[in-house]
Amino acid sequence: MKITWLGHSGFRIEIEQAVLLVDPWLTGNPMFPADRRAEALEGATHVLLSHGHGDHAGDAAAIAAEKGIPVAAIPELVDWLKKDHRIEGLQFNKGGTVDLGGARVTMVNATHSSSLATDGGPVYTGSEAGYMIAGEGHVIYFSGDTDVMADMGVFADLHAPDIGILACGGLFTMDMRRAAYAAKTFFDFRTIIPCHYRTFPLLAQSADELVAALPAVDVREPVVMEPMTF
Repeated sequence: MKITWLGHSGFRIEIEQAVLLVDPWLTGNPMFPADRRAEALEGATHVLLSHGHGDHAGDAAAIAAEKGIPVAAIPELVDWLKKDHRIEGLQFNKGGTVDLGGARVTMVNATHSSSLATDGGPVYTGSEAGYMIAGEGHVIYFSGDTDVMADMGVFADLHAPDIGILACGGLFTMDMRRAAYAAKTFFDFRTIIPCHYRTFPLLAQSADELVAALPAVDVREPVVMEPMTF
């Protein structure tokens, strides 16, 4: 299994027979090298979206159309993306599980907001979400944009994730302190990959605080387009 950071909250996850592009914001992402776009998308089988904000879903329809692959997300977001694009959608909702190329993907709750910017103002795109992605002997918790929630205790009991991809840059999501609290209070992660940080100056620029707070956990600060193997 390979997990590759695309910058911000975007990931390429190679698991079972799937290559999942999770929140793949590439166009305008200051962390993503534009000349490596083809490499990032190579062999992709699905686009998986946590919510509708442009820094998560902005490239989803274009990528899905280019690669001929479905967008998997909450129904309102899929419907909106399909409205102006000839793409395939895979709709499911919180508590639902789908098989994506042998990977079992369950949508779970998050606490944030979800909309797409339009000329007429923001458009509601369904509720924000996170995901449990199970395969190859691992369970990945992709938190999506969220704060700490008591729900996380339920997620841990039901799914027992060993890898946490946690949005923790602060301001719009948990900060490093709150992400560390969530990890210690609810989960038993072997590995944590921070995200939604370093993209802009107003976000946290390192995960040092997270590393210091979780000495027993392998906190891996990802490098864009450098695969991590599990």
